[in-house]
Amino acid sequence: MNKNEIKRVIVSQSETSSNSNYVERELGFADNGPQNDPFIRIITGIRRCGKSTLMDKIRHSNPENHFFINFDDNRLTGFTAEDFERMYESFYELYDTEKTWYFDEIQSIEGWEMFIRRLHNQGHKVYITGSNAGILSAELGTKLTGRYLQSELFPFSFSEYIHFKGVFPGENDVYSSEKAIVLQKLFREYLISGGFPEFLITGNVEYLNNLYENVIYRDVITRYSIRNSKTLIELIHFLICNVAKETSYNSLKNIFGISNAITVKEYIGYFEDSYLLFSINKYDFSLKKQIANPKKIYSIDTGLANSVSFQFSENVERQLENIVFLHLRRSTTEIYYHKGNFECDFIVTQNKKVIQAIQVCQSLENDLVRNREMAGLIEAMSSYQLTEGLILTEDEEETITHIQGTVRLLPVWKWLLGFGIK
Repeated sequence: MNKNEIKRVIVSQSETSSNSNYVERELGFADNGPQNDPFIRIITGIRRCGKSTLMDKIRHSNPENHFFINFDDNRLTGFTAEDFERMYESFYELYDTEKTWYFDEIQSIEGWEMFIRRLHNQGHKVYITGSNAGILSAELGTKLTGRYLQSELFPFSFSEYIHFKGVFPGENDVYSSEKAIVLQKLFREYLISGGFPEFLITGNVEYLNNLYENVIYRDVITRYSIRNSKTLIELIHFLICNVAKETSYNSLKNIFGISNAITVKEYIGYFEDSYLLFSINKYDFSLKKQIANPKKIYSIDTGLANSVSFQFSENVERQLENIVFLHLRRSTTEIYYHKGNFECDFIVTQNKKVIQAIQVCQSLENDLVRNREMAGLIEAMSSYQLTEGLILTEDEEETITHIQGTVRLLPVWKWLLGFGIK
C-alpha cells in the first residue's frame, strides 16, 4: 500500500468520536492498571463485545490519542508487514510526535509482532485488541514474552447489563421488595438477551445471527482454510444447541463422520480461540485423565445461543448454568465439573487445589431434584475436603447444615452482583 492510501484510512478512522454512553467494563485476568506502566496492553475477546469501544475510551482518556488504526477495515485488505514502516511514517507526517499507539484487530496482519516489539524496544506505549486468542498467544509467546499484559473482554456481565439499563443497586436494595423485583425482572431479560452491546441497543435478532456467521466464516473457516466447511458448521451448531451437556471428541467424530477425534479437537480449539464457545474438563487428580474425559461446552453468550438454538432458549436451567460459567470464566480458567456417582456442575481450583464446588439448578422445590442436586454437591465437597458448598437457583435462598459442612442456596442474580455472599 502507498502512504496516501494509508493516510486516508488513518484520517477517516480518527473522525470516530468517543462513546458518551460508555459502560465501565470488567476485564478478566490482567489488571487494567496504570497507563504509564512499561507493558504492552492487549485486550482479547469475541467480535463486537466492546473491545473497540473500550479502546476508544482508553484513547480519549490519554492526551496522546492520534496514533490509532483499526485493521478490521476493508480498505486495509492489502496491508502486509512491509507496510508497517509506511504506516509509521504516515502517522508522523500527519500528527505531532507521540509515543502511544493503539491497534485494533492487529492479528489480521501476518508478522505484526515484530513491529510491535520494535515500538516497545523504542519506549513506546502500545495498546492492542484482537479477536483470536490462539493466534495472539502464539505470537506473543515467541516474540513478546514478558513484555505484555493480556486481558479478556466478554459481552456484558449482569452487573454491566444493569448499568447499561441505568440501574446501580446497592446491597441493601435486595431487602427492598420493589427494588429486588426490578433486579429479578432485569435478570430474566438478561438470560434471554445476553450481553452483546449493539444487540441490546437494536433488539434485532438478525444481528446476532450475522455475528455468529461472521465469526464462523471469518475467524474460523477463512483463517484456518477449512475445506469441509459444511461439517464444521454442523458441528458448531450442534455444540451451541447442547450447551452444558457432556460430550467427547470420539462421540462427535461418530455423529458427524469426521475421520478422527484429533480433527474434532482442532475444530473445537478454533471455536475456543475465536471466543465462540468454551469447554471444561471433568476434574481428576490425573491430568492425563482430565484430558481424556468427556468435556462440557458453554457459549460465549446466552443471547447468541438463544438466537441459534431454539432448544436452548426453552431450557432455563442450562441458561443459568451458562451464565454461572461465564461469571467464573471472567476471573479464572481453572474451572472443571465433577462426576462420580453423582454430578456437580462446577469445581473451581486455585494453584491446583480445589477451593469451591457450585451446583446450578432452576429450583429445588421438587424433592427428587433437591435430593439429586444435594447429593452431587455433597459428594464433591467430600471428595475435595470442602466444608462449604453453593447451590445457585433462579430465586431460592436458604442455609443448610449438613454433616459434611454448610450448603448455601442463593439466587443466581444475587450471586452475580456479589450480594448475599459472606
